[in-house]
Amino acid sequence: MYLANLTWPAMAALDKSTPVVIPVAAVEQHGHHLPVYTDSLLLGEVVRRVELAMSERVLFAPLQWLGNSHHHLDFPGTVSAGPRLYLDLLRELAENLLIHGFTRIVFLNGHGGNIVPGKQAVFELRQQHRHRSDLLLLFSTYWEFTPVTDLVQASMGHACEWETSMIQRLAPELVAGDVSKLETVPFGFGYEPAYRGWITKDRTVPGYIGSPQFATPEKGERLFRDFSAGVEQFLHQVIAWDGRTWA
Repeated sequence: MYLANLTWPAMAALDKSTPVVIPVAAVEQHGHHLPVYTDSLLLGEVVRRVELAMSERVLFAPLQWLGNSHHHLDFPGTVSAGPRLYLDLLRELAENLLIHGFTRIVFLNGHGGNIVPGKQAVFELRQQHRHRSDLLLLFSTYWEFTPVTDLVQASMGHACEWETSMIQRLAPELVAGDVSKLETVPFGFGYEPAYRGWITKDRTVPGYIGSPQFATPEKGERLFRDFSAGVEQFLHQVIAWDGRTWA
């Protein structure tokens, strides 16, 4: 069920152990071939499929399209909240739901740049509410629940084989040009296992990372199906939490 469709009395009547999912994504450049709303479009489709499967067992908040995308700001079309501002935004969203009595808050993420501040947000929230034992505060990313081992890419890139395939499946009219003519932009942060600070233009000229030339809509459907199933399985685990155990 969708929070946006409910009245406040209907919200008040819900079982407060109902998991509340807050989808968080981004508006940012995705190379020359994909729209800036890519992350939000893809997460929105995953949410749509999961909501259909889980019906009245999970409450989905409206998708938050503003993400932490400062590393993409050299490319026009990117709209971003800085990491510290974004962290506070997520904390306040969760706090609103805690005020209304909900005890299982799940951020479902669709953008890589949200991961670090998102994890920090739930870490800080738990410390702030350290005297409560009834809270389950989670930050998750939809593509991390389902391993992908048989495509060209073994992990998510940016406007890559995975994302391009899913947009080809969801909204092919938004894919610009012939992606089969694009060339691979390699993964890798440099200096691993150390983590090198970076902005997107350090790593790519066209704005994508990965191998979009291998995208197909058939791969996109398979990815949507598998990622949605992974999220659904995860949410069943959230529903089954007994309120006491660690996992």
